Amino acid sequence: MSLDAEVRAGTALLQGAGIRSAQVDAELLLAHVLRMEPGELRRARVLGAPVSDGDRRAYQDLLGRRAARVPLQHLTGSAHFAGVDLLVGPGVFVPRPETEALVALALQALGETSAPTVVDLCTGSGAIALALAHALPGARVGAVELSVEAHRYAAANVAASGLTVDLRLGRAQEAFGDWAGQVDVVVSNPPYIPPDAVPVDVEVRDHDPELALYGGGADGLLVPREVAARAAHLLRPGGVLLMEHADVQGEELTGLLRGQGWEQVRDHPDLNGRPRVARAQRAAAAG
Repeated sequence: MSLDAEVRAGTALLQGAGIRSAQVDAELLLAHVLRMEPGELRRARVLGAPVSDGDRRAYQDLLGRRAARVPLQHLTGSAHFAGVDLLVGPGVFVPRPETEALVALALQALGETSAPTVVDLCTGSGAIALALAHALPGARVGAVELSVEAHRYAAANVAASGLTVDLRLGRAQEAFGDWAGQVDVVVSNPPYIPPDAVPVDVEVRDHDPELALYGGGADGLLVPREVAARAAHLLRPGGVLLMEHADVQGEELTGLLRGQGWEQVRDHPDLNGRPRVARAQRAAAAG
């Protein structure tokens, strides 16, 4: 069969499995098998290039696993996020496009700050920290992750990127005490799902690690509360906290932050227009 016929058949298979991004996934999986960039694959499809028997078998295997709702990124071993390519797989949270809004807000908050200091609490794969290190070559960037498995991915991503990130293993609630009062922006995509709000998407429910999903407490905001308190300890006066949340938690989280004494608290939408990132500022020093 030709490349075009394989992609068409793969798309139909994934559509039948209820995957909304069927055509994109079918193309990306075949490009992965052939070690091609997606653009190369599209050009080869137009030219009617054939597929070898070995590559076809490998492609069919990946299609079957994707139809069983194994995340695309687990099959390719990579995810693209805010200008950086990341190694991902079982044991680490797969970064979502909506989190790129948090990166954009961090860059906006820093503005023209010279050699800023940024800390990513609950870094997972290192996605946010690396995106900021990539966009801000002069920044001092720190990141911390509790999960040993996720930390391994983050360490591999830092090494592969060639970027400078001070990556640490441990609890976000206790991290970077040596940077206390020096940080310009704290960013965090902490676990925030309530215990009774099991995700509907199979890819999330069955494949993202629970440690990265469930935030603790009846409302899922126990970890975000603790992370916000740590952020207040790390930030300089006037420093900014940016924290992701579920689209239904905006009012609750912003109220929580006001109760902790944060100033200029407001919520921001993601790329789909849904409430996604709370922004708050540490009180400026008196006088």
